[in-house]
This record gives sequence, structure tokens and C-alpha cells, in this order.
Amino acid sequence: MKSLKDNISVRMNELGTENAFVVLKEVNELIAKGKKIMNFCIGQPDFKTPKHICDAAKQAIDDGLHGYTPSAGIPELRKAAAQFFSQTRKIEYRPEDVVVACGGKPFIWYTIFATTDPGKQHEVIFPNPGFPIYQSMIKGLGAVPVPLYLKEEKNFNFNIEELRAKITPNTRLLILNSPHNPTGGVLSIKELEQIAQICIDNDIWVYSDEVYSKLVYDAPFASIACVEGMKDRTVVVDCASKTYAMTGWRIGYMANSMLADHITRLVTNSDSCAPYPNQMAVREALTGSQAEVNEMVRIFRERRDIIVPGLNKIRGITCKRPGGAFYVWPNVTEACQITGCKDSEEFRKRLLYDAGVACLADIHFGPRVPGEGQHIRFSYASSAEDIQEGLARIEKFMKM
Repeated sequence: MKSLKDNISVRMNELGTENAFVVLKEVNELIAKGKKIMNFCIGQPDFKTPKHICDAAKQAIDDGLHGYTPSAGIPELRKAAAQFFSQTRKIEYRPEDVVVACGGKPFIWYTIFATTDPGKQHEVIFPNPGFPIYQSMIKGLGAVPVPLYLKEEKNFNFNIEELRAKITPNTRLLILNSPHNPTGGVLSIKELEQIAQICIDNDIWVYSDEVYSKLVYDAPFASIACVEGMKDRTVVVDCASKTYAMTGWRIGYMANSMLADHITRLVTNSDSCAPYPNQMAVREALTGSQAEVNEMVRIFRERRDIIVPGLNKIRGITCKRPGGAFYVWPNVTEACQITGCKDSEEFRKRLLYDAGVACLADIHFGPRVPGEGQHIRFSYASSAEDIQEGLARIEKFMKM
């Protein structure tokens, strides 16, 4: 006899997840047992949301701003986000080009939903390794995921000719992420111009995930939207989560004049609108003092410059210096051999249970890139003291 479990859809059973939260569950279980874990697995700033932003939310609550807002977002925030995009992307956006949602993540599925049709073999090219929700939402919405491999020798960028070779008549969307999760790689303006020409020549959309746009350390941030001919075909997405230490506030914003109305209808059909007080807080974040943000960026840069050389001093580990975000993607192929681990996932578990250091393995960000060896990801959104302690534990583990 069939049960209700047999009536769960295939797409639901096949839908992926974000493994950072799976590993975080393991970490919390060990902490509950009294073990001290140095946690580098979750991409969450360890700073508090700046006080003036919190005060704006409190004021909104006191002012009775508790109800629904327009699905596209309150006018004050759309205006602030348009100004933010215009200043940082160096092209002009209007408030009506902007849509606000509950974080940056919903725009992934909104954009795939708006640009592909199920059952028509429409293809979406995405970076691998990459944010795992890209692939899960492509599959979940009935499109075809096409991985574009990032190579260590190219500082975790892809070969431009490989991108060109991936394009077919069914290609509808290219997903870019710069600065990149999980590698911290940053695309240069020259690279973006080459990518843009391919997109223009083949008439495809671009989803540009720029949620780490403020977290760049060695060169100015550049968006593909600023390349001539790319503004209308690029969905630019940013959010308050990483920049303003507001991960739990769940406010993101996108800009694209051609898709804004369509994506607004998707917001209406899903969340109705983002929470009013939170939108007021993010409006203050974008228009108020940036002093604390600048200080966060300085501290993240300092932490990067601790963890990268620290990892490179450990036997069996090599690590490139990332240009942005707050992640490193060290190669642990030799470390796996030294410790007798069959792969990065076993090495990751050994670090957690034997050394008390939590990180993620490359398989949490898509299938391993052929010929690229084994990698793990550390988030350095932790204190310098915790990073030093974590490095010491790893070094001790590698000498066991």
C-alpha cells in the first residue's frame, strides 16, 4: 500500500541544500557535549549589526510600521538601493529598477524562474565550485545545470574558451559570483569584458551575485553590469547580510529594468513583501555612516593576511591569497595523503573530531573539479585569536 511519502514530488526529493548548515548541526552537537570547537564553517560576520541600523529598526517599530509594504519594497529603500547601485557600479539605476526581497538568496530562483521554462531543456551555466543553491534551484525549477569549472591555476577563475564552449542554443542564463564563495576569487574588469562579449554575442542573461561587493582587498570592485551593453541583460544582486553584519535581518536587493516588474510579481506570489522595520533598518544602513563597515573590511583584510600565510606554513597545505569575501580555499591533496584520508570530506571530518576545527569540504560546493585535487573551505569571519588557535590545532593534527 502506498503512503503519503510516495506522493512527495521527484523535484522535492532531488532538491539540494546548503551543507554549511548541515555541518553546523554537527558542530553544535559537539559543543553541546562540552567540546570546544574552532568554527570556520559558516559564512557569517562575527560583528554586531551597527547601532544606528538597529536604532532605525526600533524607531520603525515604535512608529507603528508593522504592516505590509509594496511587494517591490518601500520607496525609501528602493531609492537608497538605486543610489547605492549607481555609485558602486558606476551606471545609473532608478528606484523603479530595484526590487527588495527577504535576503539575496530568493533572487536566485526568481531570476531562473523568470528566464527559463521547465521541460524545454533551457540551460543555466553556473560556477563550480560555487554556492550550492545555484545548482539546486536550477534543477528544482526544471532547467539544466551546466557547471563551469574554476581552476586554481587561474586564481579560481574559469577559462574563457571553456565558457564559450559551454554555450549552446539552449543557454538562457549565466551565473557569476564575484567576489566568490567559496574561493574568495575576484573577477577583473578585463575578465568581465571578455565574459560580457560572449553574453552579448549569444544573447543570454547574466545573474551577477555581488553580495560581497564591499569585501574586496587588493583592487577596486567591478560589476559586469558596467560593461557597455550589459546593464539591461544583467540582474545585479546585493544584500545587507555580509556588508552590514545583518545575516538574520534577511534583506536583499536587485536591479534590472527589464525584469523588475516580473520579479515583483514573484515576490507577491511568495513572501508578499519583506518586513517593514527591517527595510527601514537597511535604508539606514545604505544612507547612514559607513565608518563601521570600513572598519569591518579592514579587520577582514587583516584576518586574511593571518590565515593565508598560516595555512601555507602547515605541512601538506597550500593556499592562494583571495582577493575578496571572507573565505579561503586551501588545497589539501597532500595533507590527505599524509593523514591517510581518502578525500577532503574525510579530512574535514578528521579536523572536526580529532582537532576540534570546523570547516567545509569541496564536495559541499558541487562536484570536485576534474584534475584539481582536494580542497576545503575556511571562513575567516572569526576573531584573529580564534584563527591563530585554529591554525595551531591544524598544525598539531598534521604532526600526529
